[in-house]
Amino acid sequence: MPSDNLAGRTIAGYRLLERVGEGGTAEVYRAQHAERGACAFKVLRSGLRSDPTAIKRFLREAGYGARVQHPGVVRTYDYGETEGLHYLALEWADGKSLAEYVHRTGPLAPALVADLVGQLAAALAAAHQAGIIHRDLKPENIMYDATTQRVKLLDFGIARDADLPAEERLTRTGFFVGTLKYVAPEALSGELVDGRADIYSLATITYWLLTGRHPYAGKTPRELFQQLLTEPPLPLNKAVPGRRFPAGLEAAVMRGLERDPGRRQPTVTAFAEAVAAGSAAPPAPSGGGLIEALKRVVRRRE
Repeated sequence: MPSDNLAGRTIAGYRLLERVGEGGTAEVYRAQHAERGACAFKVLRSGLRSDPTAIKRFLREAGYGARVQHPGVVRTYDYGETEGLHYLALEWADGKSLAEYVHRTGPLAPALVADLVGQLAAALAAAHQAGIIHRDLKPENIMYDATTQRVKLLDFGIARDADLPAEERLTRTGFFVGTLKYVAPEALSGELVDGRADIYSLATITYWLLTGRHPYAGKTPRELFQQLLTEPPLPLNKAVPGRRFPAGLEAAVMRGLERDPGRRQPTVTAFAEAVAAGSAAPPAPSGGGLIEALKRVVRRRE
């Protein structure tokens, strides 16, 4: 059931100009504040205002987002409850989601991908430094301004505090949070989730930005779930017929996609550095080595 449109109202000093988005838990408005200017204003949906779990998650997003101060993270201005409404005021980020941009343009060049990954890694490193694991990295949660080629990370709704006791950070077997295409395998199997889960998600995003597809071909949640836990991901250089990437870039991405967190790069910064170094190298040969090259020469002469 749709919620009442609050456009035109002033709430906690924010003038709501228009509703620009609506999800399962919250509505988003473009708003104006006398001192802060343009803002994004999130309001918990009316049907969830009496749901303690929904309220807790909404406030957690606000609290965790406010703890991360970095240019690559959408800034949290204010949050609270007034007039029976739970709200969250955020920096207004120009552009569109990275998902929307890539769906329109297709895969991106390795140099641009390396730059975007470096920006995202810096934002995630700031979150990790603040003791926060994002856990829901996906292109839909990344704002991209094509004019400036800058990205901003948002949505800490299912983030978790890395300083919580281990038993409070476990994801129960059979229950996981995050988007399945980008979630780390350990989040599916009930293992302890730490910052290396964000490395896996960032590696999956990198793979998708380069190829336009995901490392696993599962068509249904059940099929994808099984593949994530039991099968190796498709190598980067086999993802797109006729498209070859530098060997170092493939190695960096595939290491980030290791099922065992201990085999991934130790930090998001190390992952981004490996991607940058790999993308600067020439593409890998198309296969076959010297013998295949000689065969091609012979065929051209025939």
